Amino acid sequence: MSFAFSLNGVAKRYPHFELQDITLALPEGQVMGLVGVNGAGKTTLLRLITGIAAADAGEVRVLGHRLPAEQVAAKREIGFASEDMRLYRTQTLRWHMDLMQQIYPAWSEDYARELAKRFDLRTDQALGGCSHGQRVKALLLLCLARRPRLLLLDEPTTGLDPVARIEVLEALADVLRDAGRSVLFSSHNTHDVEQLADTITFLHKGRLVASADRNEFIDRWRRIVCQGALPSGLSAWPEIASARANGSLVEIKARAWNESLPARLAAEGLQVQRTDAMGLEDIFITAVRSGGAA
Repeated sequence: MSFAFSLNGVAKRYPHFELQDITLALPEGQVMGLVGVNGAGKTTLLRLITGIAAADAGEVRVLGHRLPAEQVAAKREIGFASEDMRLYRTQTLRWHMDLMQQIYPAWSEDYARELAKRFDLRTDQALGGCSHGQRVKALLLLCLARRPRLLLLDEPTTGLDPVARIEVLEALADVLRDAGRSVLFSSHNTHDVEQLADTITFLHKGRLVASADRNEFIDRWRRIVCQGALPSGLSAWPEIASARANGSLVEIKARAWNESLPARLAAEGLQVQRTDAMGLEDIFITAVRSGGAA
């Protein structure tokens, strides 16, 4: 299997933050969602993959190139878009497209025009007169029309109103599948990531909490509501992430659901009333609070 990027034992230290022992890989052609609260280390991780920052320990490989030694070759095939990137507001999208065409030999004018149509963008309009959502779409167009093998998106929907956010997500979902691109999509919003990603990676305080197939998370985690008294020692069970009592009801969140769990709980005096699937946001919060693996 070939990988769009691979990190092995990577660490990056700053005065007030440290990214610690990150081992992670993205198979080519897949979309990975990187989830974490602000300050979790998502942007630091993206900076290491783009070659903007160099790791203090471990190995970083991107599209077969070792970074930072071979970063120039890797950057030719990387597209990067961040919510804090700015375009020239007094210039038109057409002006930006012409500039990118001069810089990047792989620029596809036909694809850029197709994206402008799909994103409902006017290329002759000055970007200062566009909405924030339109400017985000323009930035994505300029990134995608280069036909990068690896696309890195850092919080692209931050600051968008609900309508613009949905429009950007729909546009992204449409074009990300065009050519089997490899994509790393960073966000603190699990709902955005859940719509786009094949694989979900949880990052918290500079540490990798978990990384797995999206459906695997959904299948493995369960919220279990039981009748009875909360037994002592239940939280020590390896498959239990959290357990709390609310009157005569006990709410259990299991990180490794299996069919034998209701019988084991019954042996402890708990009668299972129902089991529910958990969303990614609930899974992430529970895993972080429990301090264990997801």
